[in-house]
Amino acid sequence: MMKRLAATTLLAAALASSALADWKPEQRVVTYPVRGRSGIELYQDIGHRGPVVGKGIRAIAHTNFRLTWQRKYDVQGTSCVLTRAVPKLVITTTLPKPAEPLPSPTRENWQVFVDGIAAHERRHGDFIEAMTREIEAATVGLTVPDDPGCRKIKAVMTERLGAISRAQQKQSNDYDRVEMGRDGAIPRLVLALVNGDLKR
Repeated sequence: MMKRLAATTLLAAALASSALADWKPEQRVVTYPVRGRSGIELYQDIGHRGPVVGKGIRAIAHTNFRLTWQRKYDVQGTSCVLTRAVPKLVITTTLPKPAEPLPSPTRENWQVFVDGIAAHERRHGDFIEAMTREIEAATVGLTVPDDPGCRKIKAVMTERLGAISRAQQKQSNDYDRVEMGRDGAIPRLVLALVNGDLKR
């Protein structure tokens, strides 16, 4: 009996895995203009023009996303099964961009700075993509008994998705806490830009 149950579980897992869609997120980068001829002038302008996050706080850069799903539910007997869920994930990163050509060495220093900021934001994008794939894996194949109208399954999914989303948000916040901490990568990039001694 245990062997049959294990085989059935493995078969269900294999079927769910095979139902996962082959997809990739759409990556978008938008920029906002900053003005200045030196590192400190550019950074000061970022403080005036950067994207607003949280409670009116301006950031150097920001990554957000839009996630929608195409889902297919099947009724099997009196149970409802989510047989397919295809995400459409658009990740948008906002970065600063000089409004005018920069003189050397500000130009070279700026490029190192913005490359470092972009790398930080890519990690946020990675977290978002991983969250989406976790949602997909956690819901495709989900079966809720005694749900011929496929109503109960949506409540179950909402609970699962909420937990995954909260975990992703915590991961992102923890990452920022380290990167923006006293000895983190972001303060080092800012300090080097302002002092004009950035190096690759």
